[in-house]
Amino acid sequence: MIKEMNKNMKKLDVWDMALTKLTVAGFVLFVITIWPAAMDWVHSVNPWWFFVAAVVFGFRPTLRFYGK
Repeated sequence: MIKEMNKNMKKLDVWDMALTKLTVAGFVLFVITIWPAAMDWVHSVNPWWFFVAAVVFGFRPTLRFYGK
């Protein structure tokens, strides 16, 4: 199953990856808009936690892209 997924991933280009990211961002905005509890949680969390999460989750892809 993993080999098949890796094979299918190689078919994707930069545009496909960008559109996937935009789809996820749009869905998250949709969820926090229609679900008041999610919006309350987003507003109650310190914004720096979201920044830390972005740095942690983005570290490996950035390192693999720009590293050797």
